[in-house]
Amino acid sequence: MTIANDANADADTVVPIGNHIDRWVQSKPDEHAVSYGTTDYTWAQFRTRIRANAAAQVADGIRTGDRIAFLDKNNLACLETTLAASLTGAANAVINFRLSPDEVAYIVNDARARIVIVGSEFADLIAGLRDELPTVERVIVTGGVDDDYEKWIAGASDADFEPVRFDPDASFLQLYTSGTTGHPKGAMLTHRSLGAHNAAAAVGFGFTPSSVNMVAMPLFHVGGSSWSLAGISVGAQTIVVRDVDPSAVLDEIVERKVTHAFFVPAVFGFFLEEPRVADRDYSAVRCLGYGGSPMPLPTMRACLETWPDADFYQVYGMTEMSGVFSVLGPEDHRDLAHPERLVSAGRPLPGVTVTVVDRDGNALAPGSIGEFWVQSKQHMLGYWGNPEATSKTLVGDDWLRTGDAGLLDDDGYLYISDRVKDMIISGGENIYPAEVERVIIENPAVADVAVIGVPDEKWGETVKAVVVLADDASTTDVELIAYCRERLAGYKTPKSVEFLSALPRNSTGKILKRELRKPYWEGRTLHS
Repeated sequence: MTIANDANADADTVVPIGNHIDRWVQSKPDEHAVSYGTTDYTWAQFRTRIRANAAAQVADGIRTGDRIAFLDKNNLACLETTLAASLTGAANAVINFRLSPDEVAYIVNDARARIVIVGSEFADLIAGLRDELPTVERVIVTGGVDDDYEKWIAGASDADFEPVRFDPDASFLQLYTSGTTGHPKGAMLTHRSLGAHNAAAAVGFGFTPSSVNMVAMPLFHVGGSSWSLAGISVGAQTIVVRDVDPSAVLDEIVERKVTHAFFVPAVFGFFLEEPRVADRDYSAVRCLGYGGSPMPLPTMRACLETWPDADFYQVYGMTEMSGVFSVLGPEDHRDLAHPERLVSAGRPLPGVTVTVVDRDGNALAPGSIGEFWVQSKQHMLGYWGNPEATSKTLVGDDWLRTGDAGLLDDDGYLYISDRVKDMIISGGENIYPAEVERVIIENPAVADVAVIGVPDEKWGETVKAVVVLADDASTTDVELIAYCRERLAGYKTPKSVEFLSALPRNSTGKILKRELRKPYWEGRTLHS
């Protein structure tokens, strides 16, 4: 089955991303544009800082196709560097600040970065790696007592600076995939792809020039950088949050009269643990988005009760698609006639076509599980320096293979089963762990769960549940297996249960199932 959203999202006209800034400088130069910490900038001031950054890049010899690497927690300087790169023809390769030194070095070298801009908290890390970064010509520290960044942009004049000739397919933002398997790959996002995403997101989430958009997701993640650019494109105010302290973030939402915000489900869980979570005035909030990993139904129900007047949006997106491409909207979150849609990833955004295919790329009927393929101008240019991986992901007539398995129902709603690679094949039956996880997480004794396939001499693989118990709760493997047997087909029911204190996750909250599988599959071959 294939579903297309052909609604006009103004994605056919590609303009330089910097044109949006110019537009708001012309119409409201003295109005509030961005905030970072206690500092606010108007649109005119923001544009001046972006152009100063661009002029500084050029003064340091940065040219079209070059890469700058940025390593820090959320920092307005990162957003300025991305927007400046769109003017110089370079690209900002934003690095996950939670990575190990070896992983940071890998990304800097993979990007062949000529400049590294690093937050003061991580300056020692880069200093320790300096001899291992052969392409780096300059390191610029931002923040702290040794701040170089403000001097760097203050010392550059944009009087003679002119943006490079516009190329709609030029990449100015390079975000690295989370790397749950193998080395991360640099997805090249362009004026065309991010412009299409901006247009679709503006429609999908109701961004307007009066919106106040909180950016709390890390800027190394597509949910941070793309979310911020979507708001900026329509003239919304942007609030950049450096650290996600639940109580402080909730207070800032109220004090800043935030209308739009996006968080991963785990952060909503932290919010719900705050003693005063329900005592604040959230009347300004219009859009609360979540995604990056599934939200357990108990958490979702609690959120709907805690924020009864807010519109909730579940998003399905990926780095390679410049952000979100399918949304479950607010009406579906509170549709008593279709409660099953709470576990849906919604319907495609404007300008997006989604199909479900078998292993040979043939479209499947509604209700059949296969791999999601997506067609949209939002797709990346490719993986930086990796044509082989690009050719495996971008196929046919501009289709992008998501690697996610799931189905489309008769009404065009997407239901994600799992990553294709996480599918368990037991006795010839395909089992998608998410189906089993959705059942187990409903058990009140369970706080977190991951389901994996482990080797079995008779069936090839069997289902194993790895469980974290809720505080002060107790249950046994026998009780959990019996609980599942009442609610699942026999072949989907776990044959074994392991209890852990916590599940291994990457920096964006995704469970590292390869780490859970590793002890069982060492020396064996897992199906592809």
